[in-house]
Amino acid sequence: MKKRKQRGLRILQACCLLLLLAVGLVFVFRNTILNKVIQRVDRQLERDYQCDFAIEKAAFNGLTDVEFQNITLVPKQADTLVRIDELKTSVGFWKLLTGDIQLGKLEINKGFVQLVKTKNGSNYAAFLRSKKDKKDTGEVNYAKLLNRISSRLMDLVPTDMQVKGFAFRINDKGNKLVFDFNELALSDKKLNTIIDVSSDGFSQQWSIKGFADPRERKADLTFANTKNDTIKLPYLDKRFNLKTGFKSIHFNLDNLEMESGNLHIDGYSSIDYLMVNNPKIASKDVIIKNARFDYRWVVGPRFFALDSTSTLQLNSIKCQPYVRYTKEEKEKIYELKLKIPKMKAQDFISSLPTGLFRHFEGMEAIGKFSYALNFKYNDTQPNNIVFESSMKPDGLKITKYGEADLNKINGPFVYRAVDKGVLQRPILVGSGNWNYTPLSQMSPYLKKCVLTSEDPSFMQHRGFINAAFKESISKNIRTKKFARGASTISMQLVKNVFLTREKTLSRKLEEILLVYILENNRISTKDRMLEVYFNVIEWGPNVYGIAEASEFYFQKKPWDLNVNQCLFLATIIPNPKGFMAKFDSNNRLKPSAKQTEKFLTNLMFKRNLLTANDTIDNFPLVISGPAKYYLKQKPAVIESQINSIEEFEF
Repeated sequence: MKKRKQRGLRILQACCLLLLLAVGLVFVFRNTILNKVIQRVDRQLERDYQCDFAIEKAAFNGLTDVEFQNITLVPKQADTLVRIDELKTSVGFWKLLTGDIQLGKLEINKGFVQLVKTKNGSNYAAFLRSKKDKKDTGEVNYAKLLNRISSRLMDLVPTDMQVKGFAFRINDKGNKLVFDFNELALSDKKLNTIIDVSSDGFSQQWSIKGFADPRERKADLTFANTKNDTIKLPYLDKRFNLKTGFKSIHFNLDNLEMESGNLHIDGYSSIDYLMVNNPKIASKDVIIKNARFDYRWVVGPRFFALDSTSTLQLNSIKCQPYVRYTKEEKEKIYELKLKIPKMKAQDFISSLPTGLFRHFEGMEAIGKFSYALNFKYNDTQPNNIVFESSMKPDGLKITKYGEADLNKINGPFVYRAVDKGVLQRPILVGSGNWNYTPLSQMSPYLKKCVLTSEDPSFMQHRGFINAAFKESISKNIRTKKFARGASTISMQLVKNVFLTREKTLSRKLEEILLVYILENNRISTKDRMLEVYFNVIEWGPNVYGIAEASEFYFQKKPWDLNVNQCLFLATIIPNPKGFMAKFDSNNRLKPSAKQTEKFLTNLMFKRNLLTANDTIDNFPLVISGPAKYYLKQKPAVIESQINSIEEFEF
């Protein structure tokens, strides 16, 4: 027994000696090993990315400190991508032996990273191409993958860092942008960064300051202008026609750790006085004074989720979002829930971003409301989409309207269409206009045909059709583009009478809110809404309202239109200026147009909207009014006339 213990002790001693010898050899030959590693990296970069990687001098200083001089990374036949004059760092020795690299300190003196794009290509394109590796058929555990990546990134952030004279440059076909790091220092968990930002005719100095502890995975940082002025983001204006800026951003990371197989990421972000200007968003600057996002992300083996305990605050509006993406073996599931707890209606109106809801500016309301949205989509069951939107008013009442005065729909008013940004001739919507036609004096077939074609449930719904929204969302997700809308007559009416035709996010959001107010506060009757709709919508080139349309196409009065004529008018509402496309060279309806009208006619028969007697006098459609002259012209001439047409007098 004693001999066995002595033998074990000798084996242990031998192992320790071998380990010490190995460590000694590594220490003695550490510079040789380092140069071998550099050569291997150089070969890999040349093979995979066609780049020359060079380091003029690389050597250990002591056991863990490493010094590099004149590091360059140059793609073949392209501008230099990276250059660093001097870099010093330290690596934990035992971490280095295990391959788990963790930087202790980092010093960089002078250098740059530059992204250059010309008409012939860029110096970074090779790094964007996907590598054709073997496909990994194993399941990815999102939680473990993200935890591994975040851990490695945090380990590469040194606890002691000093960077001076380092720049990040962008040259996008002559549009230049430079971020010059005058100072980047991390010491005793305190980060202090000064960045000089310059572009064509633009210069600012930014700062990033606060607490940063990469080992504990915590941070509390503030991003601001050193002169306490608005930070403006250059380059985006020229590249994306996007002007944006803000006073400051605060970022807090409080927790980043694995728990019960899930990765939890907790913290908050806030931004002060955010300004955004883009023609696809709104025609004016959109300003959000204060916004804050308290987040709790949960990443599981097969899902990403924003927990419902998270909160999003926009000025005085507070909501509770829930977002989840789940990827199973054969299906993907998207979920979104949003709750706005009961709040004062006036607080909601006052908190809307300035410039995004300009027609609501000056609006006043009393009462309260709450809102809930529930959305779920499974890509293997696209027809079973869940879309539930509900708003619960509590004494809600609009006491004063803003620019969009919905009450005007109940009396005479002047309507002016906007075509390609140009105001058209004024049209009086009321008995003072001899072309104005009350609903009772229109052909009864017009209402039946238009509602069947455009909005069959108009007389019953409250502005929106839930089923249509579901179908629209489902198709847009499947096609990965905005291919289908879900517009009702209520939405078309609001867009025409109270808003512009600009295709912006602002206009669409205003349209939704105004439709809800119009329909759910019963500001007007359905018949009155339909009457105004028929008297203002565009029905051809410079043709507005049913009286002008009846004369323009058929030389008739609105009350004399038959079923065929009403069907034709109903089918051209989506594209009234393109009515010529429905006719062949003999000025007869094309088979496709006839098929559409036949489908709508059969639909009206099924719904008991038509009887056989209604179609007795239906002869083939003939365009007898001024519209017939458009049918005789070539498409190019027609387009020219539509763009420059003068006022047409009936």
